Amino acid sequence: MKNKFYIGLAAAIIGCTAISCKKEDNNNTETNYDVTQAYNLTDIAYGSDAQQKMDVYLPANRTSASTKVFVMIHGGGWSAGDKSDYTSNMTSLKAYYPDHAIININYRLGTQESPGYPKQINDIQAALDEIQKDKYNVSKQYLLYGGSAGGHLSLLYAYAFDSSHYVKGVINTVGPADLTDSSFTGNLILMGVIGGLVGNAIYNYQANQALFIEVSPAKQVTSLSPPTLSFYGDQDPLVPVTQMPLLRAALEDKTVWHYDTIYPGGGHGVWASEAQNQDYSNRTIEFINQFFN
Repeated sequence: MKNKFYIGLAAAIIGCTAISCKKEDNNNTETNYDVTQAYNLTDIAYGSDAQQKMDVYLPANRTSASTKVFVMIHGGGWSAGDKSDYTSNMTSLKAYYPDHAIININYRLGTQESPGYPKQINDIQAALDEIQKDKYNVSKQYLLYGGSAGGHLSLLYAYAFDSSHYVKGVINTVGPADLTDSSFTGNLILMGVIGGLVGNAIYNYQANQALFIEVSPAKQVTSLSPPTLSFYGDQDPLVPVTQMPLLRAALEDKTVWHYDTIYPGGGHGVWASEAQNQDYSNRTIEFINQFFN
């Protein structure tokens, strides 16, 4: 089972099971969903923009007191990607945790003229506001799961914008954590990627340091930040190897529970061996079982 779980997770970082797929409402015609039934909903609108859509899994016999919610946030450099990238992850989570709800969100993509921050953080909040409507009948307990830009957004929302502390854990795969790191600011190619998040600020870092601090999760850690599980590869061409120790130091400074690993030879969410794949799967499952089961 661990191999199967890893395959689903890895495919979405860089269909349904018999257990979980019981009822579909692809046209989103129901205004209230029977709590005794499981639902697989696609393209639920949580805002007026065409990109503000999410897929939703609602388990049978859910309650607003106990049904926890996985929140899946895709990557793509803040300017690309789609929730369909996480379809296989969603299927794996449904199979392993059929009593949890899941939302897999699209968000408004960024450009240098219309940057991802703060609109993508606002979109995460809007998606959570939507799933909290009475018709879904789920709890306000969330685990954020994201890769690459989605890992960054998961960390940033959890550390800086979850004032009610509803986020109970973050699983971060190769998410940029400190955009003030000279490994970013001194690299013109990587700064170009960051333009999807902060727009034209990339052309004058010195004048925009406050913004880069604001969008750096490692700079926003507090003693109340949620437990965090992180994975990086030391051959990642997009996220510098310096990011993990910077995030680790910030979490340790505030005594926040965390586990992180850097896989030798690992790339941008693509690991170098079956042993690394197994470790990734095992630690993901252990983290969910410890903090979100």
